[in-house]
Amino acid sequence: MTAEDPRPLPFFVYGTLRPGEPNHDLLLRGRTLAEEPGRLPDTELYDGPGYPYAVERSGGEVRGELVTARPEGYAELLAGLDRLEEYVPGDPRNLYERVARDVVRTDGSAVRAWVYLAAPGVTARLRTAGTRIEGGDWLARR
Repeated sequence: MTAEDPRPLPFFVYGTLRPGEPNHDLLLRGRTLAEEPGRLPDTELYDGPGYPYAVERSGGEVRGELVTARPEGYAELLAGLDRLEEYVPGDPRNLYERVARDVVRTDGSAVRAWVYLAAPGVTARLRTAGTRIEGGDWLARR
């Protein structure tokens, strides 16, 4: 599955798009059918300049919310989230890449969702000199 896949997948959000964070109200309020806790396996979280980056790492885990968009606003929401994350398919300057990954719900079931992971160049810098957020939960960092 590529980032250009048109299927309306839910989104896994782990930073400023989570409930109570500034971009949630800006982009998600009133545009979702459901928001529920979820876990993204095989990732770890790094602190960025005011927002986090999820990076792939075997055995790690990032906590966040699984967000299901209202069908009538899906395309607009997807475009808005891509703009927020400054994601352009195939652009080597991307800070994030939008990829489809399995997210685990609280009942243990998994669902495929879009997630913005750190782009390869960002990932390399974070692994070398980044600050990892222990426990993988952006909201618990404070």
